[in-house]
Amino acid sequence: MAVAVTTDKTFEEDTGSGVTLTDFWATWCGPCRMQSPVVEQLSNDMGEQVTFNKMDVDENPATAQKFGIMSIPTLLVKKDGQVVDSIVGYHSKEQLQQILGQYL
Repeated sequence: MAVAVTTDKTFEEDTGSGVTLTDFWATWCGPCRMQSPVVEQLSNDMGEQVTFNKMDVDENPATAQKFGIMSIPTLLVKKDGQVVDSIVGYHSKEQLQQILGQYL
C-alpha cells in the first residue's frame, strides 16, 4: 500500500478512524529523507492494519502547529482520531513496528 499525502484540509478526515501514522517532513530535511523509505516499507508490511500518511510541514503549517511539532521528522500516531504517540527523529522499521503494535 502506498503512503498517502495529507494536507491541513484533509488531515482530520484522513486520520479519524483506526490506527494512523502521519510522517511530518520537508524536502530540505536530511533525516526525513532517511525516514521516508522506512515508512514506505512499513506501509507495505502493515498497510492492512495501519493507515500511513505524510505531510509536508512547509506546505501545511497549521496542522504541525496545532500538534506542537517543532522538529522533523515527527511521526504522529493516532487511534480512532486521538493522538496516542508522537515519535521525533529517525527510527528504524523494527522500532516503529513495535510502537505501532501497541495500538493494534
